[in-house]
Amino acid sequence: MGPFAVIFLAGIYSTLAIEAPRKELNDGNMMPVVALGTGRGTAQGVDIEEVRHAVFWAIEAGYRHIDTAAIYNDELQVGQGIADAVSQGLVKREDLFVTTKLWNDKHRREQVVPELRESLKKLGLSYVDLYLIHFPIATKVDGSPDDVDYLETWKGMEDAKELGLAKSIGVSNFNATQIDRLIANSKVKPAVNQVEVNPTLTQEPLVSHCQKLGVAVMAYSPFGFLVTRKRDDVPPPRYDDPALVKIGEKYGKTTGQVVLRYLVDRGLIPIPKSANKERIAQNINLFDFKLTEEEIATISAFNKNIRVIDPKSWKDYPNYPFERD
Repeated sequence: MGPFAVIFLAGIYSTLAIEAPRKELNDGNMMPVVALGTGRGTAQGVDIEEVRHAVFWAIEAGYRHIDTAAIYNDELQVGQGIADAVSQGLVKREDLFVTTKLWNDKHRREQVVPELRESLKKLGLSYVDLYLIHFPIATKVDGSPDDVDYLETWKGMEDAKELGLAKSIGVSNFNATQIDRLIANSKVKPAVNQVEVNPTLTQEPLVSHCQKLGVAVMAYSPFGFLVTRKRDDVPPPRYDDPALVKIGEKYGKTTGQVVLRYLVDRGLIPIPKSANKERIAQNINLFDFKLTEEEIATISAFNKNIRVIDPKSWKDYPNYPFERD
């Protein structure tokens, strides 16, 4: 069977609604192990209103986890998609796991709860299931660096959890040292660290460190450079990479599904983005196969420690979490 036949068959199979298993977080809450990513925005040439449809289609296809953020400017559309699904009887609110994030210019303790309330107003919800500090970096409204320790920000996150506005709290884009410092100086351990993980950025030391601490890892940009990127230095693999195609043919899956399953098999929660109804359904059709250890190693061998999301303009800011060179 060739790769195009695999893609065709995967499209047929993915028309059935499939719910992802749930993973228990360190606070006892249960998180579905695949989330729909949003944050597409006009910068990528996508009509922001498409987010509303994508969220509805995702819930229709079986997704129960939706990931957004204040900086994505799509919380309103995410909330509308959720409301559409609830009003049509597809789900109840309590069936869903909704994640949003605090942006860098609201890091002072007294800003956290009001900012979450603003997100909840846009989402049309009384609580989120997970609230994350988007980056450990604090900025002023104009984007210049601000002198706010993320330990102060975390106190505001703990306030939000205590008020019941967020069932779980966590972080995003924190490195291992920052995670350790946060845990050592906090009442509530972060439930999640959301970071970029894909075949060219496997993050094995960070992932292992977080998992040993009981911190779940969500993986954004899970396809890495499989999708077209406007850069000259992008490393393999692509969608038609022979190694991925071979694995896909074995299981009757697309190479995209293989990469998502690779992350699931590493104990991660991938966050694939799409505004295409069929692709959205394909991206959760991952639970009727499992990769071997050898196949996981084959995909991990693509690692080049190269990031899709690499905000080098912040490299001189306090608490910059990535490599500076």
